[in-house]
Amino acid sequence: AKRRNKGRVVHAFGSGEAGRSQGAQLFRPAFADKRGQGAGQQVDSFGQSAERGRNKKRSAQMDTLKKVLRYIARYRLLVAVSLLLAALFVLVVIGGTLGVQGWRLYRATAAQKPIAGLYDEISSRPGFASCDQLPQTYIDAVISVEDSRFERHHGIDPAAIVRALWADLRTRSLAEGGSTLTQQLAKNELFTQEKQMARKAAEMFAARDIEDYYSKQQIFEMYAGSCYFGNQWSGVAQAAQGYFGKPTRELTRAECVVLAGLPNAPSVYAANGELARRRALVVVERMERAKKLTHTQALELRDEVSALPLW
Repeated sequence: AKRRNKGRVVHAFGSGEAGRSQGAQLFRPAFADKRGQGAGQQVDSFGQSAERGRNKKRSAQMDTLKKVLRYIARYRLLVAVSLLLAALFVLVVIGGTLGVQGWRLYRATAAQKPIAGLYDEISSRPGFASCDQLPQTYIDAVISVEDSRFERHHGIDPAAIVRALWADLRTRSLAEGGSTLTQQLAKNELFTQEKQMARKAAEMFAARDIEDYYSKQQIFEMYAGSCYFGNQWSGVAQAAQGYFGKPTRELTRAECVVLAGLPNAPSVYAANGELARRRALVVVERMERAKKLTHTQALELRDEVSALPLW
């Protein structure tokens, strides 16, 4: 039986080397497929491991970068806060120093020229005119162009000072002073015209005392009576006679506007009538902005100023 079975097996695959070769060829593809699948699985496993390693490395690098950026942000914030505190400290020190210097300058000046006698002195001058002698147009024009918040502040206008500081920083100059009418009165009567920070502080101390001692009407009269209008004319009464040959109560609207603009740069405007006219047109614009004129009234007044004969 075994011989017969062997014979059948041998007969199935053939005899000798040919039979063995056929059997090997029959089973080899199955084994080859299994080995190929195993190798492919190993390659895939190695590729996935490498990709996971690269992702982990990139993640670690991103974490490190985020830490560095957070550190830099904290460092920059710390530097910014430190600089801000340093700047505030410097401003406080400078402000305190200027305040002390200004107070000393004001006290020394007030000792020689007391605030209490200021009105009597100015009202005795030939250029003085009381408010009942001044046209309302002149009063409105001066307040609009020089100190639109005159009736609301107490000698110092913080909003005007901030605007002036911002303008000076942008232009890198001291062109804007932010002075109120009261401060300008103090500068004209108590201090020099030289632009100094200590003098500016002294003006503020003087302005507060002037506001405490006098009414707004008296302050305006002193301001108008002490301003320089060019051509050696001080005070609005002298300026009205000098430029237009008439007392203040007879001034036209256009003439009032022209006079209101002259103290800004009296020597310049006194020498050039057309420049004085341009300044007067600016005054009209400020009056409209301050609600002292309607748009129609402003247009009419502009025409009057344009038609006014000037020097």
